[in-house]
Amino acid sequence: MVVERRLSPGRILNGLFLTFLALVMIYPIYNQLVISLTGPEFIAAADGTTLVPRGLTFATYRAVLAIPKVYIGILNSLLITSAGLVVNIVLTSLGAYVLIKKDLAGRPIFMTLIVITMIFEGGLIPDYFLMRNLRLLDSYWSVILYKAVNPYYLVILMRFFNGVPPSLIEAARIDGYSEVRILFRIVIPVSIAGIATISLFYGVFHWNEYFRAMIYLTSEVKWPLQVVLRELIVSLEKAAFVGGMNYQRMAGAADIAFKAIKASLIIIAILPIMAFYPFLLRYFVKGRLQGSVKE
Repeated sequence: MVVERRLSPGRILNGLFLTFLALVMIYPIYNQLVISLTGPEFIAAADGTTLVPRGLTFATYRAVLAIPKVYIGILNSLLITSAGLVVNIVLTSLGAYVLIKKDLAGRPIFMTLIVITMIFEGGLIPDYFLMRNLRLLDSYWSVILYKAVNPYYLVILMRFFNGVPPSLIEAARIDGYSEVRILFRIVIPVSIAGIATISLFYGVFHWNEYFRAMIYLTSEVKWPLQVVLRELIVSLEKAAFVGGMNYQRMAGAADIAFKAIKASLIIIAILPIMAFYPFLLRYFVKGRLQGSVKE
């Protein structure tokens, strides 16, 4: 049976609104990409509003990537994101699996404490003293372990784990599976959409880590990419403010416009997440729907 969908005025308006909203969100990124690929002699004339790159060149990217700090920042961000994601998924999965058990002693108290942490946070100063007392300052672990378990994502994952058929868990227990084996061999594979959903959230959080990394990590060799790019942009802006600078000395290329350098830094910062997102899109959409609608 073929169901014919008619284009009602409401559906058309909804489509136009969503298209407009998508363009509003995509255009700033596209604009920065065009600026980063535009030749320096055309940037001032275009005033940053051109729709296609004029004098197409990759010199800006070559100059930026020639800065050792950028490479080190990318490696640090990859390390922090990868390690943090593993810690997040393991601890959040363990917590969610324990809290879905109805016979857990003190379960209402635990859930109340979790909800409280969703509303109130200790703040920056207590966090800093905690890291200092744990001797984690200037250590990667200071940013990897921060919010190792996000209470909101924990509740989301609990919703997915509750959807696992109890018969599967009981059959696994009859076969002699331990609780840890049940979690990693039965519950998590069945809830892969939920795992992918919170992985995307956690991954974006760690990749964009900036403020606390700037406070906790004092060694420049440990700075993640976001902190490195912030320092580069601030340095360029200061140099431009006092009367210009020799870009050849700093970035390895001559006559590269400041605007193009800033645009290329923005693209480099967001490109990994944009490349990673399509692989999780199918699970992300499915996970969001299953996490909000009871079947």
